[in-house]
Amino acid sequence: MDQEKVIVIDFGGQYNQLVARRVRECNVYCEIYSYKTDLAQIKAMNPKGIILTGGPNSCYEDGAPTCTKELFELGVPVLGLCYGAQLMQHVLGGKVEKAPVREYGKTETFVDKSSALFSDVSEKTIVWMSHFDYISQVAPGFKIVAHTADCPVAAAECTEKNLYAIQFHPEVLHTQEGTKMLHNFVRGVCGCAGTWKMDAFVENTIKEIREKVGDGKVLLALSGGVDSSVAAGLLSRAIGKQLTCVFVDHGLLRKDEGDEVESVFGPEGQFDLNFIRVNAQERYYSKLAGVTEPEAKRKIIGEEFIRVFEEEAKKIGAVDFLAQGTIYPDVVESGLGGESAVIKSHHNVGGLPDFVDFKEIIEPLRNLFKDEVRKAGLELGIPEHLVFRQPFPGPGLGIRIIGEVTADKVRIVQDADFIYRSEVDKAVAEYKKANGKAPAWMPNQYFAALTNMRSVGVMGDERTYDYAVALRAVNTIDFMTAESAEIPFEVLQTVMSRIINEVRGVNRVFYDLTSKPPGTIEFE
Repeated sequence: MDQEKVIVIDFGGQYNQLVARRVRECNVYCEIYSYKTDLAQIKAMNPKGIILTGGPNSCYEDGAPTCTKELFELGVPVLGLCYGAQLMQHVLGGKVEKAPVREYGKTETFVDKSSALFSDVSEKTIVWMSHFDYISQVAPGFKIVAHTADCPVAAAECTEKNLYAIQFHPEVLHTQEGTKMLHNFVRGVCGCAGTWKMDAFVENTIKEIREKVGDGKVLLALSGGVDSSVAAGLLSRAIGKQLTCVFVDHGLLRKDEGDEVESVFGPEGQFDLNFIRVNAQERYYSKLAGVTEPEAKRKIIGEEFIRVFEEEAKKIGAVDFLAQGTIYPDVVESGLGGESAVIKSHHNVGGLPDFVDFKEIIEPLRNLFKDEVRKAGLELGIPEHLVFRQPFPGPGLGIRIIGEVTADKVRIVQDADFIYRSEVDKAVAEYKKANGKAPAWMPNQYFAALTNMRSVGVMGDERTYDYAVALRAVNTIDFMTAESAEIPFEVLQTVMSRIINEVRGVNRVFYDLTSKPPGTIEFE
């Protein structure tokens, strides 16, 4: 991480994490910082390059997020994207104003292939535009290197100072050759060697953990999900029996999941560690009684995690470190890594109580995105079925039950979710058997949630007044954006019929079509 680093400066753009991910796909380490970060701090990090993100404002308006001219005088290559491009031009003496024609969506763009940004890019290429303003006049020293039918400055550069401005979004997949453009910037213009690779990360992290922990004891919050499992694998490889994994069965897990987790990490499993299972279902249900607000539920669940760990630590003797499976999107979405608004607090980040009874918290995956966590898991030899398991939130079914959490509601959503996932898995397996490949509609994540809505129904000639279950299925590459999956109607019909017939307390089934954004993948 310290060898070469590119910094993404966030101006409130919705794609800030995507920018960082695309840079890392070029095997270059990258971190996100707010535009309010002090220039001296940025300079001290000695970045190989700086990327300015998009944002929702107009750079020429009072109070709009901005930066100083000195940022462009550090001698470090700077790439501005969308708002970042406009801001660069505005600060350096160009002109930005309201566009006569707004561009949004896939747009044919003509590029100057002599530009370092567009090396090996097609002269005519499709990009993703999203802007109300446009650069009507470039700053002194800049040359226009791309345009569209409606946008005279789709890209501009000042090669003398290594400054580049792109009006579109190369980080989104809709820009057909966007990854190539970012690669040209970070590997070509910035001169990064591309040494950020997962085998090196695993090796270095194991070494760092050993140095930090010494002969101390570590307690890991193990949920059995991908993140905590990979964290357990890293820690186990580094310190073996100095690690104790505490698996808290809070009663908010998927059906039979507690037993599955124990079979993998318990005494009969493959890991060299100490494993403790705490059955705390009643404790959680008691704490959550009457609580309906999502953030309040998250914080209660987060605090109880810590309290249980403290209690277990006292039972096993002195414990020096608490380990967690926090990953980079947790940090950024909790408002700690950039300028974007807080979307929701994560139990690993924003939900921690002020007092934690350990010397220090170890978060070995804190700088990784989800796909990087999976790569690390495979590198560690963790079984594929565990590494590619569907994501499951730390608060579990607590945020897949709208409103108050009760034991009966947990039963309903566990049973409905089990039926739903079973039928989707069955349909996918049958399609693969018949066609030799997975169906195009196959979702990355699919689960059932329990709404707080009750409605009248008729079952067996009798009136019912029961709950509605909502089915969610999304297709996504990075879990930062997602589209609703087009599961075949006959599969959904089978799921609906089974849930209503087999799950007591449900008389309606909905299918959620919402994309992310504007929605989130989880319901709360």
